[in-house]
Amino acid sequence: MKKERSFEDLKPWQQRLHRVIFGIDTRIGKIFDIVLLWAILISVVIVMLESVKEIAEPNIQLLKILEWFFTILFTLEYIARISSTPNPKKYITSFMGIVDLLSLIPSYLGLFVSGSESLKVIRSIRLIRVFRVLKLTHFMGGANQLGGALYNSRHKIVVFLGAVVCVTVIMGTLMYMVEGSEHGFTSIPQGIYWAIVTITTVGYGDLAPTTVFGQSMASALMIVGYAVLAVPTGIVTSEIMHAKKSSIRQCNNCSAQLTLDQAHYCHNCGTHIEDEEENLK
Repeated sequence: MKKERSFEDLKPWQQRLHRVIFGIDTRIGKIFDIVLLWAILISVVIVMLESVKEIAEPNIQLLKILEWFFTILFTLEYIARISSTPNPKKYITSFMGIVDLLSLIPSYLGLFVSGSESLKVIRSIRLIRVFRVLKLTHFMGGANQLGGALYNSRHKIVVFLGAVVCVTVIMGTLMYMVEGSEHGFTSIPQGIYWAIVTITTVGYGDLAPTTVFGQSMASALMIVGYAVLAVPTGIVTSEIMHAKKSSIRQCNNCSAQLTLDQAHYCHNCGTHIEDEEENLK
């Protein structure tokens, strides 16, 4: 079995390049990532400006030059990442490696396919690197907690959404029967569309009931719409609180909540926590 390459297997110039590109704990590595983030941000702004006719037409040459400057810069960066990593295949197939590659393709594809340049905004995903640069990865604990709450409440949410779908189909069908095509409800799907817009409290206003019975149904559906917003929030909040409570350690002697995760003694009764936990095993 072939041994996987390590940092020590790289050549000296590759090791130096690796410290610059991947070395977040080094000063030069931090500078490189900050400069890269600014370059990504500016390049995304340029792509946006290219879509504004009043700005793009008088500055088309400048915007093109800047766009290709950043494209070449990101291409060199991508090649440098591949060259300085011990396992190029692992980087290329990683999430950020795929994002880095996809952010380059639209620029070169634009040479052959007109209109594909707008896809260059995909490079904005690369701003995810800001978490690594600013050392915000500790916030991922909160994200994991929210993700766990959503996962644990998935069955309740699916049932609730199923009920909402049934209500919108029934109300849309009834509205089609009550209002009819003369009031804009030309089909059942059109009625369902109105029901979805109404129950989500969006209210475009392109369709509106005119009969008394239709308006009464619409009023009832609008009230139900508030529940559509509140119920999923309550389900997820309940799961978050449940997970939070279950993660809090308690003293088995006095049931006081331990304020420190690594506490050895209960701050309320003084019971030795480790001895108490050992006796329970």
